[in-house]
Formats: sequence, C-alpha cells, structure tokens
Amino acid sequence: MAEQDVTDVDAYIASFPEGRRAVLERLRALIRSAAPLADETISYRMPTYTQGGAPLVFFAGWKEHVALYAVPVFEGGLEASVAPFRAAKDTVRFPVASPLPEELVTSIVTEIVARRTAS
Repeated sequence: MAEQDVTDVDAYIASFPEGRRAVLERLRALIRSAAPLADETISYRMPTYTQGGAPLVFFAGWKEHVALYAVPVFEGGLEASVAPFRAAKDTVRFPVASPLPEELVTSIVTEIVARRTAS
C-alpha cells in the first residue's frame, strides 16, 4: 500500500511502482468520469470521492490487486457481475495481473452515485 503520509491523490498514486500506478490512474479516471460532481480527497489513507459531503467510494492499491471500498450490495445483474470480485461485504478487488474491468467499475460508481442522489 502507499505511504501513509500522502496528502493528495497524485502523491498516493505516485508512491506505487509503475505497473500498479497505471492501473490506479485508470481506476481514478473511471471514477471521476462516472462521478463528475464528486470531490476528491484522501481519507482513511485512501483516495476518497465524496458528494454533498458524504463518501461515495474509496480506492486503494495493494501488491496483487486494486480495490474499491464502501461498495454496497446491488440487485440483480450488477451484483452478479460484481460477485466474482467481492472480497467482503463492501470490498471489491481487481487483480492487477488481469485487465481492469472498466465497464464494471463505471457501472459500480454510476449506481453508487444514483443511490446517493436518490436519497
């Protein structure tokens, strides 16, 4: 995981080796695209996206995977697509040895934003 004293997302990503850095940059771009009104910060030592002052999603890089956090359980087809990547109730892990499932990441973040907007 990244150095614990990073203060912004650029520094967080820069603290990783080149291969994982590219995956984290792409994950960041997908989140920002799916949640264009979200604010970006560091919280719990991870890149965090908030909207209306409430967290939407967090991401982190690890040795073997990148992860999204605070991912709720979805209904139907979206949850079926997420299920192979679920590591815990609210954690979704994507192995860095495999291509990042970009459409799935976008769908996850889009659904989280829709839920937040509806509540």
